[in-house]
Amino acid sequence: MSNFYFENRLDTPAALAASVLIGLAFGFWLERAGFGSSRKLAAIFYRVDFAVLKVMFTAIVTAAVGLYLLEATGVVDVRTLYRPETFLTPQIAGGLLFGAGFVLGGWCPGTALVGVAAGKIDALVFLAGSGVGSLAFAAAWPSLADFAVSGARGVSTLPAVFGWSEGLVTTLVVALALIAFAAARRLTVRAAA
Repeated sequence: MSNFYFENRLDTPAALAASVLIGLAFGFWLERAGFGSSRKLAAIFYRVDFAVLKVMFTAIVTAAVGLYLLEATGVVDVRTLYRPETFLTPQIAGGLLFGAGFVLGGWCPGTALVGVAAGKIDALVFLAGSGVGSLAFAAAWPSLADFAVSGARGVSTLPAVFGWSEGLVTTLVVALALIAFAAARRLTVRAAA
C-alpha cells in the first residue's frame, strides 16, 4: 500500500482534499465526543472526567494494534510512513509548555478549532493567544535555532530505543491503556463519592 508521503505527493490537490476531509471528520467526531468544551477537556486535571485519557489512549491503541497487524500481514510497510525526528530537549520543553497551556486554557489547538466552530469565545481567545505565541516564536527563531535541534536522536522508535520487538511494545501499550482505564474508573468513582 502506498501513501501521499511515500510518493512525495503531499502538495497535490488529492492530498489536500484528503486532508480537508479527514480534518472535517476528525473535528466532527471531537465535537460529538464533547471535546468542543474546555470544561470537559480540563475535567481530567480535576479527576472528575477521564474522557480525554480514554479517547486518546483508545486512539493510540487502535493505531498501534492496527499498524502492527497491517504490517504483519504485509498490507503496510511502516518504513514508508512519515516519522518525525527526535530532538529531546525542545520536544520535552514543548511538551511541558503544551501541557501548561492545556491546563491553564482548557484547550489544545485542535480542540480549540472545534470550540471555535461550535461558537466558543474562550476557544477563540485561546487560538488568538496561540497565534501571538507562534509569531513571537518566529521572531525569536534566530536565537532559538540551535535549541530547536538540541538533543537530536534521529528517527527514534520505542522498539529501537529499548531493543524490543514491535509486538512486545504494542502489547505493553495495550496493557498500559487497560491499567489507565481501570485507574480512571476507580478515581472517577472516588471523586463522585
